[in-house]
Amino acid sequence: MPIIDDPLSLPSHLSAGQRLLGLDLGTKTIGLALADTRHQIATPFDTIRRTKFGTDADQLADIVAQENIGALVLGLPLNMDGSAGPRVQATHAFVRNLAARDGFPDLPVLLWDERLSTAAVERTLIDADTSRAKRGAVIDKMAAAFILQGVLDRLNG
Repeated sequence: MPIIDDPLSLPSHLSAGQRLLGLDLGTKTIGLALADTRHQIATPFDTIRRTKFGTDADQLADIVAQENIGALVLGLPLNMDGSAGPRVQATHAFVRNLAARDGFPDLPVLLWDERLSTAAVERTLIDADTSRAKRGAVIDKMAAAFILQGVLDRLNG
């Protein structure tokens, strides 16, 4: 599972028609977002309730196969000063564990700075007068879309 450092090199890892899957990796959920095949628009897709790693990985593998995913974009939860804390270590461990499973070894992964993504999405939902219950139901997949859209904007900027 190659780790990509530069988002501008991402297209060279993709075949025609392949999509990107954005992930907002939390302790209780994994928010998912999909890019269109032209890599212009990120759309909130789903939320996986985390259970055991194997179950979570199987669900991701199914989505990768069904949606023709060519690469993953994972939010990297850096501290506000840019340093790496325990959540960054957990993200790296998640990638390492995923790489050891069938269906993932050759899938490239881009780790993207996600600082303030959830806060930005929550502020948008509050400004739209979304109830707390509805915010809770969509915030993870919307944060994943926010992260993925940042990568798409960099690719197309």
